[in-house]
Amino acid sequence: MGTVAGQRGTVRPLARENLEAVVAIDAAIEGHPRRDYFERRLKAALLEPKLHAQFAVADDAGLAGYILARVLEGEFGRSEPGLRLEVVGVRADVQGHGTGRQLFDALAEWARRHGIRDVRTQATWNDHRMLRWLDAMGFSLSANHVVDCAVEGGEYASERDDPVALPDGEGPASEIDYGARPGNDFERLARDHADVRAMGRDDLAEILRIDRGITGRDRQEYMKHKLNETMVDSAIRVSLAARLDGAVVGFLMARADLGDFGRTEPVAVIDTIGVDPGYAHRGVGHALLSQLFANLGALRIERVETVVAPRDLGLLGFLYDVGFAPSQRLPFVRRLDG
Repeated sequence: MGTVAGQRGTVRPLARENLEAVVAIDAAIEGHPRRDYFERRLKAALLEPKLHAQFAVADDAGLAGYILARVLEGEFGRSEPGLRLEVVGVRADVQGHGTGRQLFDALAEWARRHGIRDVRTQATWNDHRMLRWLDAMGFSLSANHVVDCAVEGGEYASERDDPVALPDGEGPASEIDYGARPGNDFERLARDHADVRAMGRDDLAEILRIDRGITGRDRQEYMKHKLNETMVDSAIRVSLAARLDGAVVGFLMARADLGDFGRTEPVAVIDTIGVDPGYAHRGVGHALLSQLFANLGALRIERVETVVAPRDLGLLGFLYDVGFAPSQRLPFVRRLDG
């Protein structure tokens, strides 16, 4: 999309030179600057422009507003592309004059041209200003479930960290080494029953195999993009792979959300989790989550969140069993006409 003149200002793609103005507008709205967050978003858009839609409105006084969104490819079990509206901001002196609608209309036009038929976002239930704006833009509540869980420094939680009982003769071939202390079943955690480590490029082929077995679809491009994020910006990706019997048997793709949807605290968002069906009920999912919470506690991230489709009752039940609960955030969707 090129530059488009409107009654209230000119709409154009957001550029690197807009960073200072974006940070200033956001700081006036949120009460504190979030420069690192916007630097990351602009950097990500430059690296993978096809996956990002970012627009600005400029008037005689400078930057009047901005909107940032990312393409949803396969997150949360999706089979069709969508847009995730991450943040929108309007300068105080032009709020209520249609700048936000200009920005959203530009985003919707971009989505239609790229074959995208819905825009999704979230807001806390008591963010009345944002809720009014979403209503005015035509959003409605989504059927998806938003669930979350407090990290609490990665402290031990029995429902998540206790190992799953395995049938006799099954499980890892070697015992965990606790140094000078003797082995003790009460000291072993779920993550000790699989080799869980940071995801790497060499894991891609086996991750794709597992994902095809679960979804019945080839989501190679989506998985490649997520893995590339892990390699390019490890500070915001906290993705894991689990191994048993010398093979990758499960994976978890997550990211540290440092400001999307107006968040004021760092949150980890799980995009995708999968376990090889041949290793179901062997504690692989517990091992992945146990290690994730331990890692997030070290990073001082306060909460983990994910979105579950209403049809995925198995995953929803598993998450509730390990300590997740309904979030205070509400999911919204805006369908776009063809």
